[in-house]
Amino acid sequence: MSQLVEVTEAGDPRLADYVQLREVSLRRLLEEEHGLFIAEGDKVIRRAAEGGFVPRSFLLAPRWLESLGDVLAQWPETPVYVVSEELAEQVTGFHVHRGALGSYRRTAAAPLEELLTPAVRRIAIFDDIVDHTNVGAGFRAAAAMGVDLVLVTPTCADPLYRRSIKVSMGTVFQVPWTRLESWPGALGVLKQRGFVSAALALTDESITLDELAARNDERLALIFGTEGHGLKPHVLEQADLTVKIPMAGGVDSLNVASSAAVTFYATRKPAARQ
Repeated sequence: MSQLVEVTEAGDPRLADYVQLREVSLRRLLEEEHGLFIAEGDKVIRRAAEGGFVPRSFLLAPRWLESLGDVLAQWPETPVYVVSEELAEQVTGFHVHRGALGSYRRTAAAPLEELLTPAVRRIAIFDDIVDHTNVGAGFRAAAAMGVDLVLVTPTCADPLYRRSIKVSMGTVFQVPWTRLESWPGALGVLKQRGFVSAALALTDESITLDELAARNDERLALIFGTEGHGLKPHVLEQADLTVKIPMAGGVDSLNVASSAAVTFYATRKPAARQ
């Protein structure tokens, strides 16, 4: 039986994990200090559980106790704070969609070499993408198009920030990923493992996405840069190829998450094309 705890005061210290969820700087400090992340919504809470993450607590409106009962039953010692949706809004600083939140423990990131198993054929690298929505959408596209591994550079936004998780629909728990310690030095490691690195960029040397897809590289790492200025010159110098998506209508670029989705589909593994 879950530990149901009715809470009626916004200042209750037991709700500290859920305070001011929209304050990015505050949340980064709190989540790093306590090693936690927040899952929002019943589907995301369920996917976090399926991904093997251990909950610290749950914050639920009464109407979710029954439908999430099987998830709560997995963790009978974990407190379930039952609150009104109005109180949830006071604590978090915004209207909590669906009135369901879970606080989960982060796990230590695996080193790159450990993740580069023989089964990994397609890698996405998100470099310095600062918008959490774009990070989440990128992960969702990676999961949908069969990308085996996602790597984020040291300056990329946190894939486990609440907004990233929500936009990804919990697929950040589904696709293996890690944060690189050396960038673009990690491209040397990938090259040694047989990966061709392809950077999405508009340069005079860029081949088209169709040309990249026609190569049918066995192992391919796709690199996507920050929303404003794209990839830095020193990253492009280290990549094996630069690639562009031909466009019509006078459009010269797509949102980075849209570019990623198009590229993942075009370069999906041969078995996935059948």
